[in-house]
Amino acid sequence: MAVSYQLVIDCREPEPLARFWAEALHYVIEPPPEGFDSWDDFYRSIGVPEEELGIGADSIADPNGEGPRIWFQIVPDEKTVKNRIHIDVNASGGRGSSLDIRRERVDAEAARLVALGATRLNTLTEEGLDHYAVAMTDPEGNEFDIN
Repeated sequence: MAVSYQLVIDCREPEPLARFWAEALHYVIEPPPEGFDSWDDFYRSIGVPEEELGIGADSIADPNGEGPRIWFQIVPDEKTVKNRIHIDVNASGGRGSSLDIRRERVDAEAARLVALGATRLNTLTEEGLDHYAVAMTDPEGNEFDIN
C-alpha cells in the first residue's frame, strides 16, 4: 500500500520559492486549514512561537489533489553542494512526439521559468539519443531538470 508524503525543500526564504514552484508546477499556494484565516493563526493554535511566524506562504499544493504537497522549510545554512534528489519538470509531452517538438516544448518551458527567476545551466542531450532536457536551478540554487 502506498503511503502519503510531502516533499520538503530546505531554503532561506520560503515565500519566493513557494511562489516560484507554484508557477513552475502549476500548483497553488496552499490555503490554511479549514477554520483558520491564515497559516499563522493555525501555527499559533498548535503552539508555534510568535518569533517563528510571519514568514508568508511556505507550502504549495496540486489543485487537482494528485501531486504531493511541497513545504519550504527554513534552514539557517546556505546551499553548498549539489542536490542528491531533484525535481524533473515534464514539459515535452513524452516520446509520442518527435524529438524536435519535444525540444521546442522544453526550451519554451525553460524560457518561462527563467522569466520567473530560474537559471538555465546547460542542455542535456547526446547525438543519436532520443532525449533532450535542460538542467536549471531555482531562485535559491536548487537543481532541477526540464524534460
